[in-house]
Amino acid sequence: MIIALLQFLADCVCLTAALILILIGAGFIAIIARFLFDQLRGVKDPEAIALPEDELPHVLLQIPVFNEPAVTEQALRCVAQLDWPRDRLHIQLLDDSTDETPERAEAVARELRAQGADILHVRREDRSGFKAGACAAGLALFDAPYVAMLDADFRPPANWLKRTVPLLVKDERAGFVQSRCEFANFRKNWLTRAQGLVQDGHFLIEQRTRARAGWLFQFNGTGGIWRRETIEASGGWSDYSLCEDLDLTVRAALGGWHGVFVTEPPIPGQVPEELRDFRRQQRRWSNGFVQVAQKTLLPLWRAPWTLTQRIAAIVLIVHQIFFPTAALGLIALMLGALLRGSLTPYLPVLKFIGIETAIVVLGFTLPPYLALKRGSFVDYVKTMLSVPPLMIYLAFSNGAKILQTMRGRKSTFKRTPKIETAPAAPTQVREAE
Repeated sequence: MIIALLQFLADCVCLTAALILILIGAGFIAIIARFLFDQLRGVKDPEAIALPEDELPHVLLQIPVFNEPAVTEQALRCVAQLDWPRDRLHIQLLDDSTDETPERAEAVARELRAQGADILHVRREDRSGFKAGACAAGLALFDAPYVAMLDADFRPPANWLKRTVPLLVKDERAGFVQSRCEFANFRKNWLTRAQGLVQDGHFLIEQRTRARAGWLFQFNGTGGIWRRETIEASGGWSDYSLCEDLDLTVRAALGGWHGVFVTEPPIPGQVPEELRDFRRQQRRWSNGFVQVAQKTLLPLWRAPWTLTQRIAAIVLIVHQIFFPTAALGLIALMLGALLRGSLTPYLPVLKFIGIETAIVVLGFTLPPYLALKRGSFVDYVKTMLSVPPLMIYLAFSNGAKILQTMRGRKSTFKRTPKIETAPAAPTQVREAE
């Protein structure tokens, strides 16, 4: 009797998990299908707009940092070289550091000020609100109509602002522009290669496709420019979530603003090189997505959008549920197979999920890999095969924390460690793409 009850419970969990995973996979397949449709139609990024020099607006560029001395120094030197009038580019270093970063950064800032750069070194008494709190504090100090944001490890090319800001100037309902990000250290080891493969798919397939289709897509927290009016009309930065960027994106969309995505030029940054740091970063993102979903799920469903737009938005904010679902499903599967003495009853569902997983992984990773000429096909296969096991690892390492967040547990913002590397040349997408 007890064994039969355990079998029934294990089967119920397996079935529920399988249905959720299949639905999540279907959402990604829909994005891949739309991407291929856009490719066949020859859909392009928004055309570049050139503004006369005297029409270029004031831009506030914010760089939030915490205990990142080397990358902070280089970040300041990089942004000081941006091709934008010196009297209209106002750089804010939002420095919450508790180590030697403030002293080292201020020395570089003084040097660059002497060369004509406008750099304000902003220090707070505490880290209240973390990144969101730092950005809000910086906004209160200057009233520029456009706000560019960069994490300390990102190195924009000189023409970045001239490619992106005019798109906001000419489109009054565009709330932000998000540039494609890529990663200078993605060749470092197997983990960085796997992350680079996934992130290329995120930007070149998911972000670009969502933007082109008019679906909700997220501001990534770096490599983008906000219209100040959008931030203020949406209620400003909020620190209830670890993904303050996604939260503001959703509130802006509900207020009638839309985002713009540009593929070129890309903004090189870094991915974590150690498994512990990667796990911590992914846990922060997953928990942040869950926090945003809990607060915005119903407003998104009630939004005055088409059914497709509402479903696409909901898929975006709930897909992190994959991790605890996969973990619970695999545990129930092993228990059910043990109790039955065989995996045979579960094979049809496992085969279906396996095929769906292959379609998603290939569809999201192969087109960007080819378009960006990342390497040989053999290298692609080796890296691609590491992605599903890595996701399963995250399912077990982070799944419990995500469930705790769903129950109201609060988390502390923990920055991902970064190291200074030599600047990498941005990778251009082939014209065929």
